[in-house]
Amino acid sequence: MTPVEIIQRRVARELHPGTLVNLGIGLPTGVAQFLPHSSGILFQSENGIVGMGAPPPDGMEWDDLTDAGGGFVTAVPGAATVDSAVSFGLIRGGHLDATVLGGLQVDEKGLLANWMVPGKMVPGMGGAMDLVTGARRVIVAMQHTARGAPKILPACTLPLTSLRRVTLVVTELAVIEPTDEGLVLRERAPDVSVEAIRAATAARLIVSGDVPEMELAVAA
Repeated sequence: MTPVEIIQRRVARELHPGTLVNLGIGLPTGVAQFLPHSSGILFQSENGIVGMGAPPPDGMEWDDLTDAGGGFVTAVPGAATVDSAVSFGLIRGGHLDATVLGGLQVDEKGLLANWMVPGKMVPGMGGAMDLVTGARRVIVAMQHTARGAPKILPACTLPLTSLRRVTLVVTELAVIEPTDEGLVLRERAPDVSVEAIRAATAARLIVSGDVPEMELAVAA
């Protein structure tokens, strides 16, 4: 199982039937493939899809059906397309139950940085600022390090996406919950020790008792 698949499978277990969930560009979009169409979860993409499904099989792509990053997706039965005004009305109006976003950095306060200066890495923050501010739950799905350097830091060195604390951080090594007291290590990946997680994390982690392993099984 690849590090990305570990993250996507674990995030999928955080999503529940009857909810409206936004999936961000890149790694988060792949979460949909680990949930069946019958899951009762409606995925929203900020470019105007409500009811986004997993990527299509090779040869079944449709140019007019893509996610916010331009990747090909499918639509579940009952899906709808809407314009940008309605799409961002859902986001800014507090109608999203959750959003899953990628991250460049998360700090000890649970603040997220997931964009850089235009022209440096990505074009800009896109809808991330609205999503972190408007969604009821904000789940950050990201790899634990970048080129060997920790991405979970005492303080972000990149521009913050929002001043609101995220709900949960899921990496290929750990599940971490930002709280008033700091970052709490809730789960560790299979065969990964607490010591290994601490070594890959620059921020202080709160560890209490035995830390259970992640459950990665998802619905068939």
